[in-house]
Amino acid sequence: MIQGNLTSKVCARALVFFAAILCAQSISFGALAQTKSWPDKPVKLIVGFPPGGGSDAIARVIAINLSQMWGQQVIIDNRGGAAGTIAADLVAKSPADGYTLGLAHVNALSIIPALGQKMSYNASTDFTPIVLLGITPNILIANVDAPAKNVKDLVAYMKQNPGKLSFGSAGNGSTQHLAFELFMHMANTQALHIPYKGSGPVLVDLMAGHITYAFETMGAATPHIQSGKVIPLAQTRTKRSAAYPNLPTMEQLGYAGFEATAWYGLMGPASIDPKIVDKINTDVNTILRKPEIQSKLAEVGADDGGGSPASFAKFIAKDRNQWAKLVKDAKLQVDLN
Repeated sequence: MIQGNLTSKVCARALVFFAAILCAQSISFGALAQTKSWPDKPVKLIVGFPPGGGSDAIARVIAINLSQMWGQQVIIDNRGGAAGTIAADLVAKSPADGYTLGLAHVNALSIIPALGQKMSYNASTDFTPIVLLGITPNILIANVDAPAKNVKDLVAYMKQNPGKLSFGSAGNGSTQHLAFELFMHMANTQALHIPYKGSGPVLVDLMAGHITYAFETMGAATPHIQSGKVIPLAQTRTKRSAAYPNLPTMEQLGYAGFEATAWYGLMGPASIDPKIVDKINTDVNTILRKPEIQSKLAEVGADDGGGSPASFAKFIAKDRNQWAKLVKDAKLQVDLN
């Protein structure tokens, strides 16, 4: 009788054990099948800026190529406003199935969190970084009649005339504005900051002489530099862009560690299946290696895209920490309204 009970218990445990294995295999095979079939419907890519700008241009290059690779349309959904935070919030609150992605941008994931602004999402935990698409330097540009045509003379002039020169930017809290604040802090100078609603009006007023200097994105500034309507003084990555091999960086001019860039990437809501993340990452890296894609991205000054999700996450954290340090050291208080 005892032996019979023992045999029954062993058999029962064995059945439970094998049932657990079969269940685990079923879940595993189901998840694998789902990943292999992904995507089996259109994918939405939310962009936090209107059509026609640099962010939209980069997103469309990637979307067109992914559509071709996947056999499913990647649809651009432009949700401009609030420096990209409206779009970021939509991404954060989307289902984590990979069918809603977002164009990650320096404003929403780095600068605005560093400024301590109240947001409806947590920039550190509510997203899945997937891949870096490119980094674009800003360029310090001047009106053709500006009193200083290089950075050394500009700093000397500002020290002699504190608060007299005017610098325009694409808006409070923009990467162009923070580049200006970083310059003022590192050079220990003063100038008047004039925020605009975007790069277009900045460049119009700069060329007209209503403002004297500006930090502007490479994509926006380049046509006017090429036409001779504005003068480039320096670029804001720690290495020179291939598009401007003869233009010195701020670091090369004595401002160690000066880095003030716009950057773009792909992100999704938190907790996307790692297999889907790896697929998107692998496919985008394949696209970024194509010479014709590199050429298109170079038109808006975007370099050094690609890499792993982990490297992109580290890049975002480092950039955010840099701006947070500037905000603290310079005691910045920025009104984004």
